[in-house]
Amino acid sequence: MANQMTEMLKGTLEGIVLAIVAARPAYGYEITVRLREQLGFADIAEGTVYALLVRIEQRGFVDVEKVPSEKGPPRKVYSLNSAGRDQLGEFWRTWSFLAERIEQLHQGEN
Repeated sequence: MANQMTEMLKGTLEGIVLAIVAARPAYGYEITVRLREQLGFADIAEGTVYALLVRIEQRGFVDVEKVPSEKGPPRKVYSLNSAGRDQLGEFWRTWSFLAERIEQLHQGEN
């Protein structure tokens, strides 16, 4: 099941991260911790999250502010912008569509 979870997560991780950043601005490690501890994605690698953050920044879905850190270089804090809100809305519409169809299939099995 772990492999199936990994594959399904790959397809939805962008939307999940956009939803996290929509709730409040966050930096990469903070997002990773939330994914692992609050949402239960214990096996997610930091590198996966950072690569995704680079992609959503390049696609123009987030604004980035560098804030000083007590330890080391400044942190990049990501906040959702209007393009990101549009993308997140599209993610939720697609998710709802797929979830309804999958639930119909599941109920049909019983």
